[in-house]
Amino acid sequence: MKKISLSQQTARRLYSLIAAEKKLSPGEKLPNEVELSQEMGVSRATLREAIRELATQGVLEVRRGRGTFVSQQVEEINDFGFSSLDQVKGQLRDLFELRAVFEPEMAALACRRATNEELADILAQGERVAAAIRAGEDRTQSDRDFHAAIVRATHNEFMTRLLPIISQAVETAIVSGSHGGLLAEHTLRDHALLMEFFTKRDPEGARFAMAVHMRHAMDEMDLKIR
Repeated sequence: MKKISLSQQTARRLYSLIAAEKKLSPGEKLPNEVELSQEMGVSRATLREAIRELATQGVLEVRRGRGTFVSQQVEEINDFGFSSLDQVKGQLRDLFELRAVFEPEMAALACRRATNEELADILAQGERVAAAIRAGEDRTQSDRDFHAAIVRATHNEFMTRLLPIISQAVETAIVSGSHGGLLAEHTLRDHALLMEFFTKRDPEGARFAMAVHMRHAMDEMDLKIR
């Protein structure tokens, strides 16, 4: 039998409070993190992982600056959402395998082909990601914008068509990644190295840095290649 992590156990207990025990209603705001973690007897980090899992399944909605709320559609979810957790991870692995194949070469091409304006945009978007991480803010949009700026600078129509897939991979990783803090630290360092090579117009360096970034992300999220 597959072992269930503490965060998944916590997610199931939290779902039970909502769906079975009716202690939290659709649209209702969850208690603050300190109070809820004490009530459930888990660390705040474990609670955050559980909330991320439930948010991925549509059970909860995290509204920045306002808190976490029970989804209005929670009663439409029939299987707790947990049967699809493995599917999410499998999808994430496949998305990152695709990124690992294409994005290092995209970085190299962008280094060669970017106009001065496009290069400046890549560096500016990279700084926005770094600023969001240092401030502990949501970096989802800035991270998407950074990778999108690189893809656009390849001047390759078909690579540009991969943007929705890359954006989906970035967002899913940030929302559902169970090692968010470690992933953010790696992102900060990896992006700094990548931007250094972009500044130098070093395609081989950029290719290497992006490959390292993809590997770090997959390792931190335990996305093993079959």
